[in-house]
Amino acid sequence: MGSTARFVGLNHVALEVGDIQEALDFYGRLFELRLRGRSERMAFIDAGDQFIALSEGRTQPPDKHRHMGLVVDDRKALRRALEQTEAKILPGRGLDFLDPWGNHWQVVEYADIQFTKAPHVLDGMGLSNLEKSEKALEELRSKGMAPGQTSGTEEK
Repeated sequence: MGSTARFVGLNHVALEVGDIQEALDFYGRLFELRLRGRSERMAFIDAGDQFIALSEGRTQPPDKHRHMGLVVDDRKALRRALEQTEAKILPGRGLDFLDPWGNHWQVVEYADIQFTKAPHVLDGMGLSNLEKSEKALEELRSKGMAPGQTSGTEEK
């Protein structure tokens, strides 16, 4: 153990929305939702071994630079779903959008980035068929994190 903590990952992200039920209805048109829990003014949506907390009561204007980076299995399917909602799809090469409450989402596809879920987590999510692109695998290899690769930090 070092003298400082190591950043391991994110457990959850909390976002403010105007109304919990409206938010669940909106996000339910975009994603297969699994509720982890709910109260009158909050809802917790599973994202595999992580979750998103929605909190009622957003009052600030739409986000500009602050955003949530979201990983999906199929970005094209999400774009099609977004086109059927009141979300504002932002111009650009990727897929960025503002939800009805002004939360800025930046969407990437699982295959294209180094972000990786453990095989047992993907299995539990029903996504065991997801694969990484060669570019993403190279990024992981360069850090000693590719599937089947050892980091060289094991005790000898």
